[in-house]
Parts: sequence; structure tokens; C-alpha cells
Amino acid sequence: MKVPYFDLQAQIRALRPELDAAIARTLDQCSFCLGPDVTAFERDFAQFCGAAHAVGFNSGTSALHVALRVLDIGPGDEIITTPFTFVATSWAISYVGAKPVYVDIDDATCQLDPAKVERAITPRTKAIMPVHLYGQTCDLAPLAALAKKHGLHLVEDAAQAHGARYRGQPVGTFGVATGFSFYPGKNLGACGEAGALVMADAALAERARALREHGSRTRYYHDEIGYNYRMEGIQGAVLGVKLKHLAMWTAARRRIAHRYTELLRDTPLKLQAELPQTDGVWHLYVVRHPRRDELRAHLEKQGVGTGLHYPVPLHLQKCYESLGHREGSFPAAEAAARECLSLPIYPELTDAQVAHVAEQISVFFKA
Repeated sequence: MKVPYFDLQAQIRALRPELDAAIARTLDQCSFCLGPDVTAFERDFAQFCGAAHAVGFNSGTSALHVALRVLDIGPGDEIITTPFTFVATSWAISYVGAKPVYVDIDDATCQLDPAKVERAITPRTKAIMPVHLYGQTCDLAPLAALAKKHGLHLVEDAAQAHGARYRGQPVGTFGVATGFSFYPGKNLGACGEAGALVMADAALAERARALREHGSRTRYYHDEIGYNYRMEGIQGAVLGVKLKHLAMWTAARRRIAHRYTELLRDTPLKLQAELPQTDGVWHLYVVRHPRRDELRAHLEKQGVGTGLHYPVPLHLQKCYESLGHREGSFPAAEAAARECLSLPIYPELTDAQVAHVAEQISVFFKA
């Protein structure tokens, strides 16, 4: 049986009539840069997140970059974050000239470990930027308490966590600003690149809108150096269609994740953990084992696609050699990078396919 790691075509086929109609309206209006489709999506996404404001961008990376700009973070400042995530989190810090200060992860959840954060705070620290990795939530209460205690900004990276909740409250409503990605493979994905910031402060949202459009509030008048970070109208139209289906897709992801957990409980794998009182959205279903590469090769031979998130932690990337970290600097992140394997998970995955994946994992360990 073939089980692709991700089958975006299945989603597009099911939505094709709605997507075609939405894109046709955008074409008819010729509203290709921002425009009414983006404005409507921003309104609906803010409501979905329980936030006052949403600002659309051309990528999640751009959204995080502008989040730090509107907070006036720059050269000489430090931001505490995780070394175990996609590099875009650190790009945003580097883009404003600040320094990423890494703190190791919790071994059970792979999330930023709040118990280690306070030791990393210095007089130069301006923000804490946790990542809601894999669609699970960080332990936000202690992070928010630390931010308040030390007068720091809390900026959430929710690129993988659309609709996740921590103690009943949506991610994106804890920090001063939260970045989301709508890369096509995300739970809520565009037909191309797109992202958004959500926030409560109207003045920060207004500045973010100006920065994404060349630093301009009035055309041809530029108050500060800005960027061409506008969301395309077609992406706003596509996301508006997909947002209506997101709750149903999230329910399917949760059902599949719980089935994996049930079927794999008695294997030697270390299974993905959820914090108590959280509702993750299971962007990824990640298992861990020291023989990760052998298991991956076996699954590939049996027609099962897999992914690696993330095989090299950020502190060991060549681009961040100047930070001076070495192997052993963050042992929990390094162990996760060696052991983590992402199994197929998407709403269209069938029970038979899930059972096949679990069966082949059992076969590998029995052999």
C-alpha cells in the first residue's frame, strides 16, 4: 500500500469548485496585491484566532520580521528562542540585527523549556519567542510570567499551530504579536506563500500594515523604511475558502494522531507528547528512536513516505557558527534532531493507511 507523506492534491480536488470560483472573482476584480479578498481574510482570521487584528503578509517569515520591527527590536538586543525549529524563527531575529539566544527544549515535548529560560535572560534581552512546534502548544503560562517579571515582549511563533489552544485560550492571544505561516503544507495553506500577524494593539497593527507596504500609510509618502511584504489577493481568496474547512480538518488530524498513539503505544518508539490542558492541531505526528534512519529506510521500501523535522538544530547550522555553539551545547535539541521522524498525517489519510504505517513500524521492530 502506498501512503504518501503528504497528499495536497487530495485537498485541492475536494475544494476545486470553491477555489476556482474564489480565484475567478479575484481575477475579475484585478485585486492582485492586498485588496478585498485579503481584507476579508484578515477579518475572518482575526475572529478565528480570538484576536483584535490580523495583518496579512507574503510569508510567515515576513510576518515575524515585522513583528520585531514594530516592537523596535534591533542591533544589540537579544531574543530568547528555541534551537529546534525551522530556521525562519531565527531569520526574523537576525533580520533586525538582534541576536538569537538559544535555550534547550523539553525532552518530552520538544518545546522550549521554560525552566531553562530565566537563566538566559540578560540586560540585553528584549523578548522571548517560543515556537508552537508540530502544532502543539508551548507551556505558555510560565513563559508569560517570565516575560511580565522581566519586562520582556512575548512573541509567539505559531506557524504550525493554527487553532491550537492552551488552557482553553487560542494561541496568538498570549503574546504582544503572533506570526502564522500559510505555506502550502501548513494546516491552513495558501496556493503559494503567505503569512499573517495577529495582535491586540491597534497602533502596532497599523504600523505593521504600513511596514508591509514600503513603510507607507499614504501612497508615495514613506514614514520609515519598509518592505514589499504584501499578501497577494489570490492568496487571500484561497485562504478565505480554506479557513471555512479548517475546524473539520483539525478534527480529522486529531483523530488520526490519537489512532497512531493507540497503535504505536507498545512499540519502542518515543511518541509525541501533549501538555495537559492543551488542544494541539497536529501539524506533524513525530516519533523518536535512535534507529530513526533505519526505520525511515524500511518505511520507504514499504511505500510509506516520511519527513525529518528537523535534522540539524539551529545552533549547529553553518549560518550561525558565529554564535560559538558546538555539539553538546543543547543536548536535548541535538538528541531530538538525531531521533525524530515525522509520519504521514493529513485530513484525507484513511484508517487503512494509518494501520499500514503502524503495521510496518511493528514489522521493523520485530525483525
